[in-house]
Amino acid sequence: MSLILGSTTLWQREFVRFFRQRSRIVGALGTPVVFWLLLGSGVGSSLSLPALSGTMNYMEYFFPGTVVMILLFTSIFSTISIIEDRKEGFLQAVLVAPVGRSTIVLGKILGSTSLALIQGLLFMVLAPFVVGVSLGAIPLTVLLLGLVAFGLTGLGYVIAWSLDSTQGFHAIMNLFLIPMWLLSGAVFPASGAPTWLQWVITINPLTYGVGVVRWSLYGPDAYASLGGPDPLVSIFVVIGFAVVTFGIALKITLKS
Repeated sequence: MSLILGSTTLWQREFVRFFRQRSRIVGALGTPVVFWLLLGSGVGSSLSLPALSGTMNYMEYFFPGTVVMILLFTSIFSTISIIEDRKEGFLQAVLVAPVGRSTIVLGKILGSTSLALIQGLLFMVLAPFVVGVSLGAIPLTVLLLGLVAFGLTGLGYVIAWSLDSTQGFHAIMNLFLIPMWLLSGAVFPASGAPTWLQWVITINPLTYGVGVVRWSLYGPDAYASLGGPDPLVSIFVVIGFAVVTFGIALKITLKS
């Protein structure tokens, strides 16, 4: 009961805090939408990607990557609050409270994951206007988006826990997290990249997150024509990434 009550309280606090900061809503949802519109209709029309020839237009291809970008932005912006909570003394108060450290990790990650998933689903409302999505694919897509969001939130938690300034977090985001998204197959297929870049895309865990979302939206046949990673392997990687990031987050919190 202590775990459930503590986690639920922290989960609720994430929602209250998020909706009080409207700029975060605009930044997490608005920026990816602008990316999708500009790259999809502007840059995409000037690109010639053999992997997409006769399969789908660029805006369709880029759509799942934009959804994952929304998950990334929301998850990362939410975990920045760990640094702010430490400065304000709230984190220290929670650490000495009569609850397990796992409660802190679970509540924080679930709260940020829920926010990321909600914003991702809001953007997914556009899916019927971009791609043909069957109703049967929706539950699986939501589940996969939740797993991807959970893993990204865990990663953000780990990064934020070791930093003491929001400026440092933004630097890490620009240096590491944005390239991680760019090199995930979200913007261009791995088959059109140089060999060394294909290796980077292959070892990038977010590649498999984008892959499973694209597979669930477009179906096996269309996905196979794009040459993405094996769906079953991708699902295992996404689950493994979520478990590993949560485990590391729990470990570093227990040590504090």
